[in-house]
This record gives sequence, structure tokens and C-alpha cells, in this order.
Amino acid sequence: MQDPKPKDHREEVAVFRHGLIGELAVRDLSHGELSAELRRISGQRVRPPDCDNTRCYAVATLERWLYAFKRAGLDGLAPRGRADRGRGRELAAALRDLLCDIRRERPEVSVPMILRTLRADGRAGPEVTACTVRRMFAERGLHRSIDVADKAGTTRLRWQAERPGALWHGDICHGASFTVGTRRVPVRVHGLLDDASRYVVALRVFDNEREETMLSTFSQAIMEHGKPDALYLDNGSTYRGDVLRLVCARLGITLLHAKPYDAPARGKMERFWRRMRDEALSHIGQLASLAEIETSLRTWLSRFYHQEPHAGLVGRAPGKVFEAGDPKRVPEADLRDALTVRTRRRVRRDTTVSIDGTVYEVPLGYLAGHVVEIVTSLFDAAAPAIEIDGKRVSLRVVDPTANAQRRRPPKKPIPDAPRKPVDFDPACTLAATEEEDDDGNA
Repeated sequence: MQDPKPKDHREEVAVFRHGLIGELAVRDLSHGELSAELRRISGQRVRPPDCDNTRCYAVATLERWLYAFKRAGLDGLAPRGRADRGRGRELAAALRDLLCDIRRERPEVSVPMILRTLRADGRAGPEVTACTVRRMFAERGLHRSIDVADKAGTTRLRWQAERPGALWHGDICHGASFTVGTRRVPVRVHGLLDDASRYVVALRVFDNEREETMLSTFSQAIMEHGKPDALYLDNGSTYRGDVLRLVCARLGITLLHAKPYDAPARGKMERFWRRMRDEALSHIGQLASLAEIETSLRTWLSRFYHQEPHAGLVGRAPGKVFEAGDPKRVPEADLRDALTVRTRRRVRRDTTVSIDGTVYEVPLGYLAGHVVEIVTSLFDAAAPAIEIDGKRVSLRVVDPTANAQRRRPPKKPIPDAPRKPVDFDPACTLAATEEEDDDGNA
């Protein structure tokens, strides 16, 4: 059988008061004996309900409780509500009515915003506190309610993927830049978050938001934790490239994008960024490199975030929930093929090609002026290569100083000499054409 509990706070206070003076109500005491007992109880320190500190009660208070109990029983010990309950004693009647009308008309607006607006208009002074207004609203049943439908008429519901690995969120957090020499280095934290477990499957720190940087983070997460069923991203240019779409299609991953300018749709990722800033990123201080920042954030992830209870998981830790999942491992060969990208470039006359802003040198000089197929592997970040006749020839970054001392490679291959003379004379064709014109048979 469960232990009975008071039905509300008033009854809980009445039971507490009865515990102090109850024994006196059933004893037959003289006036002097009663005074002595009241002084003894008055010297005891007790903790009232819902209070953090202990206190003592005066003899007069205990005596009043004793006679109230004798008159009305336990109801006599219950605290009485204020006669002006719900009226806000510190507020003028006109201001009370105005505040209540604002709450009814705009229930989604917070109390600080209401007071800030009224003070700016001169209709409320600093003596009107948010606590007083909230208490008045609560006593009148005027609770804040945020409309679940946005401006487009879409209703928001709390949702979650059915299992770990079903959906990953991806986003970029901007940190404070730092100085290296005379150059300011931006901090861009790339992260991937599992929806069902809130587990961070990848966290990398770079100085840019390029697509290839995001893909390297994505490939690392797949190698360590398997692939997700779907990837949920925002509409930034980092996540709108053709390469990402191609990689996801090869791996069988559904690529999803949130609606433009709809930050609440990315609430889980935004909540993680806020916590990371509050607990780690804002307290790192001035570090010397991006690698040190990444190490500090990874330490915070492993020691605190992944191991602590999460409110969105009903008190469970993200690490424990993610470990209970069944990851979909991708063979290394399949992942390497999926992350191999081919593009076509025309080799310049100086036997160079430009790839993502970097100039590479083609070792085969005779390809100058020709269109070649460039193969880039995002799996291991190897140097690009050209694919010719079924073979791959690696490219190297141009070094103009070293090239000044190098011997020039041949521009064109030397053709093999024919084994026998070739019967080919264009002049014969021209002569035959002239004879047809003379006969009038053009």
C-alpha cells in the first residue's frame, strides 16, 4: 500500500502545524504547564513544507494554532488565502486591467517583453516587477500559450526518429576567431548529431565552410559509426552541392533540407550548439590552433555530454542510447567508391589545371590543350589524379621556383613510323570534284 499524502499544499501545512501542537490538544494542562510546553516547542527548530531553511515559531503563534485546532480541527490549521488574491496589491487597477488584456490578446508574449514595452511607453514604472505580474496572471488563470502554428499555418509537433542511425542532423557553429601572427583565423565547428540518441557522431573544427570540408567530416562519421538512413541539413551552400547529393545517392542515404529561414525546425541541433557554447566553447580561452580547440571540445563531449542524463531522453545518457542501436556498417571499398568524384578539366598550355582554387601540374606535357578526367577521392584526402587509358596519374601542386630548374617535358608524344606507305592523296579527290563540275553534274 502506498503512503498517503496530503491532497494539496494547504493540507500539507495543516499537518505540519498539527505535528507541533497536536499533543497539547489532547492533554489536560494547567495554564502554567501549557505556557511551559509552548515555550519548549518554541525553542525547537523545524523545517516548514517547501522551505529550504529551518526556523522557530513564537509562543503566540503556537497558541493561536492550538485554539484554532480545538475550534475547527485540521481545517483550522490550514493557511488562509489573501483577501486580495489575484488583484496584485502593488498594481493600480487600470494597470492590472491593461496587463490582463494584453495577456488575453497576445498570450504568446513573455512577461519581460510586456513590461519592457509598457516601460518604454511610460505606462509602467520600475516598481512593477515580473514576479508580481506572473503571480497575478497565474492566480487569474492567464497562462502564457505559444501558438503551435507558425505564420505559414504549419503545426509543430515534438518528433523523434524511431532508432539510433535513422536520422542525422548536420550543421555548423561559428566560434570566436583567434589570432595567429597577424592573421585572424575563423573558427567553424562542423557537427553531426544522431536524432534518436542526441549522440554527436562527428565534431570537427576548421576555418571554412566548404563542401569538401563537410564531406570529410561526414565520411569520418560513416567510417566510425556506419551510415544513417537520412541526413537532415539546412539550406546553406555547404549542404547544397552536387557532390554531396551524389555521395548520398551512392550510399542510399536520403538527403533532406529544412525550409529556408525556419530555425525552429532545426531545434535539436540548435539546442546542442547552445549547450556546447555554455559549457565548453565559451570557456576555452585563447588557444594556438584549431586542433587544440577541437581536442578541448572532444574532451567535453566524451567526459560530460555523452555521459550525462539528457532531458530529451527522459534522463538517459546519449552514449548509452546510441550504443543500444544497430549501426549499418559500410565496407571500406564501397565507401571509397562512393566518395570518389570525377570532373572534367581542360589542361592549360603550361600543363596545369585548377581544382577548387588550387593549381596542379600535369606530368604528361603532351596533354596540354586536351580535356582530361580528374579523379578526386574524398575518402583519404589523396592528391587528385587524371585517369587516362585506365590508369591514374597523380597530380602535384605547382612549384614555380622548382620548375625554373627542371627540364621541360615533351609537349606531344613522338608518333611511331608507319610500317608501309599509306595510300592517301587528297589532291585526287579535288581533281575528281573539278571533273564533275565541268560535266554539269554537281
